[in-house]
Amino acid sequence: MLDGTAKALIDPWLTRIGNRLAQLGITADGVTWSGFAIGVLAALAIAWQYYLTGLVLLLLSRLADGLDGAVARVTKKTDLGGYLDIVLDFAFYGLIPLGFVFADPAANALAGAALICSFYINGSSFLAYAIIAEKRGLDTSQRGAKSLYFTTGLAEATETLAVFAAFCIWPAHFAVIAWIFTAVCLYTAASRIVLAIRNFG
Repeated sequence: MLDGTAKALIDPWLTRIGNRLAQLGITADGVTWSGFAIGVLAALAIAWQYYLTGLVLLLLSRLADGLDGAVARVTKKTDLGGYLDIVLDFAFYGLIPLGFVFADPAANALAGAALICSFYINGSSFLAYAIIAEKRGLDTSQRGAKSLYFTTGLAEATETLAVFAAFCIWPAHFAVIAWIFTAVCLYTAASRIVLAIRNFG
């Protein structure tokens, strides 16, 4: 829901940094893999209950997630780059809640499992819609130039990042926040299913 606003605010900065990285010979795929590696470190820090370290690392990871597209726009967009961006994003989204489950299984396991399940459902609703939209030759620029058809929703990257930050700042409240965001993700998936029924039915 907030991705459009966030994109307008940070895109000029990402473009400048992306131009500089491209000049240094750094590839978009390299930035994507680096961002994912930092995300893995964030999940490990969280699992060991170094929550503020995890917060810093996950923010750096998401910065890289924005920069890979900026570098690709300067150099060359590829189907592999778009594929890696999506796959590693979803891996990151699963790893952070899993880190909190490992940090405190007794308190966080059930809520963490529900949240990861909601990510799975929401992600499949997003990707399945993109596949059918591509099959029908549909195009959208709601979130800028993307490698696949992008449907907006209540739970997008900005909201997820805000929730992950809240987890790290208030780890004792992980379960409550996770249950609330699980409901938000399921609502987003349901809204995409309704949209698919209207547009593809």
